[in-house]
Amino acid sequence: MTASTTYRIAPSILSADFARLGEEVRQVEAAGADFIHFDVMDNHYVPNLTIGPMVCKAIRPHVQVAIDVHLMVSPVDTLVVEFAKAGANLITFHPEASPHVDRTLSLIRDQGCKAGLVLNPGSPVEHLDWVMDKLDIVLLMSVNPGFGGQSFIPSTLDKLKAVRKKIDQYVGSGGQPILLEVDGGIKVENVAAVAAAGADTFVAGSAIFGAADADGGYRGVMSKFRSALKSGGR
Repeated sequence: MTASTTYRIAPSILSADFARLGEEVRQVEAAGADFIHFDVMDNHYVPNLTIGPMVCKAIRPHVQVAIDVHLMVSPVDTLVVEFAKAGANLITFHPEASPHVDRTLSLIRDQGCKAGLVLNPGSPVEHLDWVMDKLDIVLLMSVNPGFGGQSFIPSTLDKLKAVRKKIDQYVGSGGQPILLEVDGGIKVENVAAVAAAGADTFVAGSAIFGAADADGGYRGVMSKFRSALKSGGR
């Protein structure tokens, strides 16, 4: 990546006020969000239960930006179809949660969505090797999935570098562009280091939705993220 790299910020609604979710997503979009990130948990693959396709369908009319759905569920395929119908634009899932990773990636693309894999902190990067041609995005978890508000796992930086190298080699040989997203413990103070390691797309929940009005609210924190990325990214 170079100084001209396009960075994308994806606020996670897991940290939003669900009593006024439509207003929340409108406000973060107005503040400069590039994606709206959905953390979908099933209390089976991960130890928490969050939101389903009905919530996606409900907020779709409130935003123009892409809805980025991260499925922490098993099995995966049925919800792929349901979220696509509900208005998702990008759908990612964990390779451990699907018995047929190649087929699930194809299913996502067949629904008209961008497709991607999610790697947990302990998941090997080799999961990507035989499906690169079906990937539009790779999401690295920088926390163990299941709960918001966790601290960033430092070893993610080395893993980001390894995946960035893999993506750059693939794209350099004529492959399609692939976004490299990171999720977990992302905040203004560490986003530049994460970008320098190779990420171009950043999921942030509490760091954005927890922004106090006294600090400029959503516009203020988004501006701080952009400034940090401009000064310290790649």
